[in-house]
Amino acid sequence: MDGIKGINNQGSIGQTSLPSNEKTGKVDFSTVLKDAVEKADAVQKEADKTIKEFSAGKVNLHETMIAMEKANLTFQLMLQARNKIVAAYEEIMRTQV
Repeated sequence: MDGIKGINNQGSIGQTSLPSNEKTGKVDFSTVLKDAVEKADAVQKEADKTIKEFSAGKVNLHETMIAMEKANLTFQLMLQARNKIVAAYEEIMRTQV
């Protein structure tokens, strides 16, 4: 049942709080992108830590698989975001002025 409780805490995958410039109230795209990459990196490091703990016999297979799948989903989300950004850049570069 501990594994099921762990799944309930997965709601934060892909959700980012939008940092805003306190003076203007505007959201800086580079800050949002940087935060998302840092969160994906943190999820990957957490999965690596869980794998090491599994190897040492400290956690069970269920928790390890959840951590690995969470890292995989986060990576896939970041990859799709990158693909959209590259596609938007290519579209802008094709625009004739």
